[in-house]
Amino acid sequence: MAANAEISVHHGLAQACKRVPHGIICLLSALQFHEIGTQSPFEVWMALDRRAARPRIDYPPLRIMRFSGDALTEGIEERIIEGVPVKLYNPPKTVADCFKYRNKIGLDVAMEALRDCREQSKCNNDDLWRYAKICRVANVMRPYLEATA
Repeated sequence: MAANAEISVHHGLAQACKRVPHGIICLLSALQFHEIGTQSPFEVWMALDRRAARPRIDYPPLRIMRFSGDALTEGIEERIIEGVPVKLYNPPKTVADCFKYRNKIGLDVAMEALRDCREQSKCNNDDLWRYAKICRVANVMRPYLEATA
C-alpha cells in the first residue's frame, strides 16, 4: 500500500484478506461491515474450510471459524477495500451464522442482528429462511423469525 493511500475504517479486513486470500469475513466482522448491530470486534472474524491450515500471521489479529460445505460457500459477496478483493458473507447469511454460533457470540448479538437486519431492510424472510436451512439452524431461528415478523 502506498504511503499516501487512504486508510478506510475496514483496513483490518483488507489486511486480513490480503494475507489469507482463501478466508471469508464472517460473524462479528461481517456485521460491522454491513453496519448491523452494535458489535465492534477487535479481531477480524474469518471463516476457513475446516481442513485449511491455520494462518500464521501477527497482524491483524484473527478469530478463525471453521465452516464446511454449503455453510462455507453460500452467501458470499466480494467487495474491493483499499484495492484488495475482500470476500464476506451477505447480511442474511451472517444473521444465520450468528444463530449457529450463538454460544460463542451470544444469543443477544444474534437477536440484535436479526432485528437490525430487518429494520434496515438488508434481508427478507425468504433469504433468512434459506440460510437458516443451509446453516442447520432453522428450528433455532423459527421462533425468533415468527416473533419479529
